[in-house]
Amino acid sequence: MNRITGKAKDATLIEMSQRDSHIGEDNNGLFSTSDRDTQLPGHLESEGTLAGELTKDSVYFRDGVRRIDFVLSYVDDKDVDRKQERRREFEANLEKVGLELEREDKSESDDRKTYFVKIHAPWEVLSKYADILKIKVPFKVSDIPKAGEAPLHWLTRPFRLPEHIMQPEQDHFTSPFDKNKTAFFLIQDKDTFFPASTRNRIVYYILTRCEYYKEDRPEKDKRGIKRLISNGTYTSAFPLHDCRYWKKARESHCESERYHLYRHWARFFSFYKEQPLNLIRKYYGEKIGIYFAWLGFYTEMLFFAAVMGVICFVYGLLSYEDNVTSKEICEKGGDIVMCPLCDKKCSFWKLNSTCLSSWQSHLFDNEGTVFFAIFMGIWVTLFLEFWKRRQARLEYEWDLVDFEEEQQQLQIRPEFEVMCTHYRTNRITQEKEPYMPVATKLPRFCLSGATVLFWMCLIIACIMGVIAYRLAVYAAFAKIMKNSETSKIQLVGSLITPQLATSVTASCINFLIILILNFLYEHVAIWITDMEIPKTHLEYENKLTMKMFMFQFVNYYSSCFYVAFFKGKFVGYPRDYNYMFGKWSGLRNEECDPGGCLIELTTQLVIVMAGKQVVGNIQEALLPLMRNWWGRRKARNHPEKVYSRWEQDHNLVSFGQFGLFYEYLEMVIQFGFITLFVASFPLAPLLALVNNILEVRVDAWKFTTQFRRPVAAKARNIGVWHEILNVVAIISVVTNAFIMAFTSDMIPRLVYLYSDNNHSMHGYINNSLSVYNISQIPFDNMPDKGEDPAWYNSSVHTTCRYRDHRYPPGHEREYSHTMQFWHILAAKLAFIIIMEHVVFVVKFFVAWVIPDVPTDVHARIKRERYLIQEYLHDFDMNQIKLQLSQSTTFATDTGNGNGNGNGNGNTENASLLPHDTPEKQDVLSDC
Repeated sequence: MNRITGKAKDATLIEMSQRDSHIGEDNNGLFSTSDRDTQLPGHLESEGTLAGELTKDSVYFRDGVRRIDFVLSYVDDKDVDRKQERRREFEANLEKVGLELEREDKSESDDRKTYFVKIHAPWEVLSKYADILKIKVPFKVSDIPKAGEAPLHWLTRPFRLPEHIMQPEQDHFTSPFDKNKTAFFLIQDKDTFFPASTRNRIVYYILTRCEYYKEDRPEKDKRGIKRLISNGTYTSAFPLHDCRYWKKARESHCESERYHLYRHWARFFSFYKEQPLNLIRKYYGEKIGIYFAWLGFYTEMLFFAAVMGVICFVYGLLSYEDNVTSKEICEKGGDIVMCPLCDKKCSFWKLNSTCLSSWQSHLFDNEGTVFFAIFMGIWVTLFLEFWKRRQARLEYEWDLVDFEEEQQQLQIRPEFEVMCTHYRTNRITQEKEPYMPVATKLPRFCLSGATVLFWMCLIIACIMGVIAYRLAVYAAFAKIMKNSETSKIQLVGSLITPQLATSVTASCINFLIILILNFLYEHVAIWITDMEIPKTHLEYENKLTMKMFMFQFVNYYSSCFYVAFFKGKFVGYPRDYNYMFGKWSGLRNEECDPGGCLIELTTQLVIVMAGKQVVGNIQEALLPLMRNWWGRRKARNHPEKVYSRWEQDHNLVSFGQFGLFYEYLEMVIQFGFITLFVASFPLAPLLALVNNILEVRVDAWKFTTQFRRPVAAKARNIGVWHEILNVVAIISVVTNAFIMAFTSDMIPRLVYLYSDNNHSMHGYINNSLSVYNISQIPFDNMPDKGEDPAWYNSSVHTTCRYRDHRYPPGHEREYSHTMQFWHILAAKLAFIIIMEHVVFVVKFFVAWVIPDVPTDVHARIKRERYLIQEYLHDFDMNQIKLQLSQSTTFATDTGNGNGNGNGNGNTENASLLPHDTPEKQDVLSDC
């Protein structure tokens, strides 16, 4: 077994020189270690970097030995004295903890006004907090054989990355660090034993809990770097990137992982390559690594959905000429007079005006759409089940199997500790811990719930306003179209109908409202979540996630739900029309085209979904680029000896607390679009696939070039987002079934096809339109004089048609529903029940057949746990034997010195052993 070797002696020399170094106070009252005039003998030469070659573009202190684990920055302003006092106390407390500081004066910075405080965590601090946080570290090289390569693996060779990029670390057995058992772990070099991501995680843990009040005036709320940044004492706090992204670091002992990530991952022309997930995890931490693993897997699964969607669309194209319904509308629709679609301003119109929209509708509303809707219900289940397996494999490979319990116990938010004045004993740990009484929680939760409800009602009110707009402007568009003003636009004039013009403009207005409400509610959601004071970081993220998703679910999908399930369903008929706000409003409910409302749902979905993706990509790519333009120019043009590593990173965009939150939210909203309403637009998965291929590289580019290095954080899964995806998957089965039944015209066509003796679709349009006597139309519903088109003649045209199944005038049951209406309704309900049951049965069967954890991973987890216990037991027994042999030797020497025999010496040793080594006694009793 490897022992502690290498730079332990150097580390001791560093600590001795730190104790001897002068710590003074500058003009601003800040503590900083003095510059080192001498270097440790032989250290830098052994690493291949001479002292004279050190540049400011380095991640080490001026001595070239101690690594910079974190950087704080600040500027002087009007309130100098108070902030100066806070900084003095804060940095003094950091030094008491054991952290080492080095300060860069503002005269050394490029802007001549920013101070930088560099922080280094020595071995003693790292080992102490690694023990507290139970960070897993390697203790033995894994001897479990790896799985063999899949058959035909050579086919994937063009998509692979080099092995040293995909597997940057050797596979080890790991165990939670114990500072009292350092000899058990593979510590070859204390300076590099903890990777940079673990080091910055430990330092950030200290920074968020360090006080900045004086000992004689304890103030509980004055602690943590977050509060110091919020009150302006510091401007930022961040760990450093290891090098510039376009070239490697000059120090040979620096990893240059950022350079490798940019070269093999962040460039767009690598879009067809696999992602280096292990290197991402090593550099950014497990939480960001899990996100990119999920995004990559989601994109891979979208490929299969996109292929099926394209096949369905191609089927619609190939069956284009066989569309009897559209042919009847175009060829015979000129002889069919339709009733007005609105009161007073709308005139009678001919059915053939919807010729083009009926052909467009057939592309998405055909027999293949039913099978595609069923396929997507099964695809969602396969996606979620296979992701569980991929996630379980990552949990094993990244040592996250037992992380959840540690996370719940250890990562209490500093804000919770500050705000809670009540303490109680934990039943498990038997230690005092802060808690919030119910009397304090209840008012906060009530206010939070009321705020969420108010904003959701506000969204619904905005959607109602958009619907009122659709109803009000339809008449205006209809009048414009009647006056043939669109005929001046030769290329697109024939494509424009009042329904299409209304739908497109309403969708654009709705999308603008969505963007505005999103901007407002983001701040409200954060405020009410902070007000609830969640206990742990996980609880905070879950609460914020649920609020934001509920809001965005209503915000993005409500307009699609209206078009899919309400438009055209509650219209009435010429004698008794239904109105949105009552008859006094004059806003008659919208009707669908004779071809159905599916094409309008497709238009709504395309505009909102595509618009969101375009705006999101612009925001993600251009905004950080514009903000970092000047910093990137300086980084490129300034030499390394002038523009320091901490200044380069300081000019980048801060990743922020909610960086990943918005990334997940964007993808989950997209997931809702391609599952909830995919029956109306089979090409939606293809749009999502193209967007996600770009999204992976845009996110990688942002993380690598535009963002400061995030603080590493652990996460074993995607959290509450998985439950949200499950709920969306279940709802999608219901929505698609209802879309096919009530929004699509598929079921009425099938009923007519199989009820007709000839089994033909000829005559379907005439069968689907009811007849109404124009003379019986109420005066309030009749067009005004002068609104009738030139071809209309009241003496010739005595009846008009409308979309419904009602008895004609003169029948004994005049204008009541025919039996065909009830047959179609029964068929729709039967279709919904059958489709839902088929999809749900398949979903549950697939979920039952596919285990959440792969068999080989499950066996490896058990094998590794067994081996870890065995190695720990052997190590403890060896330590006990070593201590017993040393104690026996000491007792024998003592007995010989006193003139006693071996027996007396052994007896004396036996009596002293329990008293001198109580830890050994506990270990022996355990064994």
